[in-house]
Amino acid sequence: MVALMSSIFASIKAALTGAAPPAGDGEARPPDDSPPEGTAPAAAGGAPLIVSAGSAGRRHSPSSVEELELELLLEALFQCHGYDFRGYDRAVVARKVQALRGELGLATISALQSRILHDDQAYNALLRALYVTPALMFDNALEVSMLRLSLGVCLHGAALPRVWLADCAGAQQAWTLAILLAQEQLAPRTEIYATVASDAMLAEAQQASLPMARLGELQANYVRSGGIGKLIDYFEVSADGLHAVLKPQLSSRITWAQYNLVTDASFNEFQMILGQRALPDFGPALRRRVLQLFDDSLAPFGTLALDRPLDEHDPLARHYKPLLAHQSWYKRVA
Repeated sequence: MVALMSSIFASIKAALTGAAPPAGDGEARPPDDSPPEGTAPAAAGGAPLIVSAGSAGRRHSPSSVEELELELLLEALFQCHGYDFRGYDRAVVARKVQALRGELGLATISALQSRILHDDQAYNALLRALYVTPALMFDNALEVSMLRLSLGVCLHGAALPRVWLADCAGAQQAWTLAILLAQEQLAPRTEIYATVASDAMLAEAQQASLPMARLGELQANYVRSGGIGKLIDYFEVSADGLHAVLKPQLSSRITWAQYNLVTDASFNEFQMILGQRALPDFGPALRRRVLQLFDDSLAPFGTLALDRPLDEHDPLARHYKPLLAHQSWYKRVA
């Protein structure tokens, strides 16, 4: 643990100063009076003037103790558990971390860092907090309307269409898509790939059930989004009447998998990619990386759902045409 923490602090020090982490061979290094490459000479009084140098600049510049604590927390999460949230939008991450810190009754982010390094329950709670907010079935009427519009157009021409829910917002988002596919007579031949970031979230999604106590709320969502009939018709109710599970002919079309959008490569070709719930949390560099991943994974004439319109100056924009004006759903044309 001492070695791990030393590595974390070395990484943060390197990020703050632009210097390389200290060598691990134990040899002393002679002093070097020249300023490190990519930095300005020392200012009067000996304080270094740190400057960014394009991609070689640090990822983020903490300006307060609280921001430094956040950097250390994200570095610890990456070094110890392999989950990299360092490219996420800092304001979004800070809000979610502070909310979890309050829920756990901890005084500082540093206390949260200590907890996640030693307590698996706290670590999993942090992953859930930083991940996409869980969806309720049919909770976004506009999204459902766009799905109804595009499913038939996009998927009917493919022999065995595949849809990717990238960073899926939980079981209920996947269930919503499965029901819409059934209504479009596409469920028997369409495969839904629902990916999540961790094994714990994967297990939760695979074992999820619908609490019957929330059926009224979900039925109202269903009707508001244009649904006809009863939502419960797509589920099997447990013997005690407390829970329901998606009918086997629908659940069997969902393939759940652990997948990391930050680090993993394209793993299949899809006729539709739904990434609009994950993208808002990403910083600019990570967003570019994920959009390129989606582009690498989308079949010709496939549909891509984003959280906001593509920048017209983005080189990828020439590959796509909006399905509707003023919407961020696109058809691939090149």
